[in-house]
Parts: sequence; structure tokens; C-alpha cells
Amino acid sequence: QVQLVESGGGLVQAGDSLRLSCAASGRIFSVYNMGWFRQAPGKEREFVARITWSSGSTYYTDSVKERFTISRDNAKNTVYLLMNSLKPEDTAVYYCAAAPYLATSGNGYQYWGQGTQVTVSS
Repeated sequence: QVQLVESGGGLVQAGDSLRLSCAASGRIFSVYNMGWFRQAPGKEREFVARITWSSGSTYYTDSVKERFTISRDNAKNTVYLLMNSLKPEDTAVYYCAAAPYLATSGNGYQYWGQGTQVTVSS
């Protein structure tokens, strides 16, 4: 299995930047994609970004495409989400997730972290 631990959340002002980290352990060689999701108050969980572990290929949802950057450090088994130009609507609990090559879950993301709170004030 894969264990994920997020860190880096906090309370910031609109326009500020924040970098989230997701440290992975366990069967990391089985991971195909690493993704970031978020859940805002009163809303459903939303996909934010993903990175393919081997190739580094990235994909973003439109609302963050020109503001957020997902990256990985292979040596540290860590995925990052750099969030620039933060807006109040970015306020949410941010979750790191891993999709293995042989996933058993419906959407491929089988392993999840505990989440880290990001609050953006206006």
C-alpha cells in the first residue's frame, strides 16, 4: 500500500502564495499518478491537478491552470503543489491522492492523505 502525508496548509491573504507538500511512502513504485484534490465548504470534492510519476506529465483543472504548479521530487518521494495568486475561492481542505498502475477504485485514486486546510482571506 501507499501512505500519503500532506503538509503546508495555512491561512493566507488573497494574492499570496503557498506550497503544499505530499510525502509518499510504502509501495511508491506502484504509483502511476499523484493528484491533488480539494473540498470547499458546502461543495463536493474537486480535482485540482495531477502529475504522472514517471514522465512528469501534468494536468490542471481550468480554474487553477495559470496559477498552480504541481511538481515532484523523485529522490524525496514527494509531490508539491505551488499555489500562486490565491483567491478566497481557493479556500478548501486539500488532499493528496495516489493512483496505482493496477487500481481497484473507480476513478483510479486508491490512496488518500488526511488533508491540509488552506484558508484565503480577502
